[in-house]
Amino acid sequence: CVFVCVSFLTPQQIQFTDQKKDFNKRLTKTGRRSLSRSISQSSTDSYSSVCSDSSEDESSPRDKLQKNSKGLSDFCVKNIKQAEFGRREIEIAQQEMPALMVLRKRAGGEKPLAGAKVLGCTHITAQTAVLIETLSVLGAQCRWAACNIFSTQNAVAAALAEQGTSVFAWRGESEDDFWWCIDQCVGAEIWQPNMILDDGGDLTHWIYKKHPSLFKKLKGIVEESVTGIYRLYQLSKAGKLCVPAMNVNDSVTKQKFDNLYCCKESIVDGLKRTTDVMFGGKQVVVCGYGEVGKGCCAALKALGAVVYVTEVDPICALQACMDGFRVIKLSEVIRQVDLVITCTGNKNVVGREHLDRMKNGCIVCNMGHSSTEIELASLRTAELRWERVRPHVDHVIWPDGKRIVLLAEGRLLNLSCSTVPSLVLSITATTQALALIELYSAPEGRYKQDVYLLPKKMDEFVASLHLPTFDAHLTELSDEQAKYLGISKHGPFKPNYYRGSTKTAQPYTVG
Repeated sequence: CVFVCVSFLTPQQIQFTDQKKDFNKRLTKTGRRSLSRSISQSSTDSYSSVCSDSSEDESSPRDKLQKNSKGLSDFCVKNIKQAEFGRREIEIAQQEMPALMVLRKRAGGEKPLAGAKVLGCTHITAQTAVLIETLSVLGAQCRWAACNIFSTQNAVAAALAEQGTSVFAWRGESEDDFWWCIDQCVGAEIWQPNMILDDGGDLTHWIYKKHPSLFKKLKGIVEESVTGIYRLYQLSKAGKLCVPAMNVNDSVTKQKFDNLYCCKESIVDGLKRTTDVMFGGKQVVVCGYGEVGKGCCAALKALGAVVYVTEVDPICALQACMDGFRVIKLSEVIRQVDLVITCTGNKNVVGREHLDRMKNGCIVCNMGHSSTEIELASLRTAELRWERVRPHVDHVIWPDGKRIVLLAEGRLLNLSCSTVPSLVLSITATTQALALIELYSAPEGRYKQDVYLLPKKMDEFVASLHLPTFDAHLTELSDEQAKYLGISKHGPFKPNYYRGSTKTAQPYTVG
């Protein structure tokens, strides 16, 4: 099918004093303390929405009524007064998200999402805020909740609420808070959504469980994670999928860029911020060699770590071998490694039998979407003691004094403990936006109640929107060359069955 987005956008349309302070004066002892406090406070403020817990107000946002400057109160965030700082974070992210800004400029007048009521459940960061506000510019009404209890940037959530988006999320939600926020976001008593944008499948699951009648008017679901896609395929197989769904996770733009390059840069950032560990000479085992695992392995190998890989897929295992990594079973190296990273999308990849055999000081973390990869329930027993060291860093201490370092309670490390590159997220977010437009605008009958992969034309279009950022110039095929290859000179250049990854939307597993 021809995507409606292409009709209003073409790659060719893209265009892309502080006062001086005198520090020469000798500081007094009081002055030094004052300056120290000032610098410390400034540093805390600048990272408050990313990696620190808010200790100034321990009360639950559910216990207080807040209003934005327009008097609206249909939201629940940590502190609406942080909105100005959050707005600056969003503006910074916009500079690295060129394709979404092009969508606003070229399609804002046509409002391709006019009348769309989008329920969203994703990480709430500066980057996703740019996506949410882009959807609003394109005509959609949005309500949003967080898909992870640790990844919300409180100031960004406040900025969205101040702008008029009904957002229900804050950093450090409890499990009960998490589901409460999703239910408030659904707003079944006051709102009838017609589109879902999900990351992990929790929102879709909640509607099926608590508000199944809402599916009567839904036009479609857009899902971006392997966990959520697996859930959708299960529903489809059982004949319980009520609406069409777009599989963004297995699009080339998601696999090749977000999963690979985003994790390649953010794995190191998350580990450094939480542990200050030096990687040179450390022994690391990465569970899973999909695109996420490839990114993690490449980053750690470049810093001098000795990297092992576990896999069940022989193709991915062979890739790891040919990339220079030793493929082993986790049980073979668990006693000697300094760091264990899971990125499989499966459950109980690291079990209690592995945790018991780890050496003192071993760091354990997860780069998959779900917190199921590490068997945390086995660690919450009477004989083991938990000790909070710093935000999102826990020591789990055995009776003999051995301790492991658990990061983010087994949840997604990079978005819980650091930030991720805006440019890479721009690629995924643009794909999500275009998938929403396609499902919402498609004539009745084009899509059945099934899960659909994105055509290569869309993947190539999203990629082309980002090329001007690098001042990249594509070579154009001649008519003779295009005829020789049997394709259009304007693409798509790959067949629809090309996924760009050996991994599919099935759950990743490891040995």
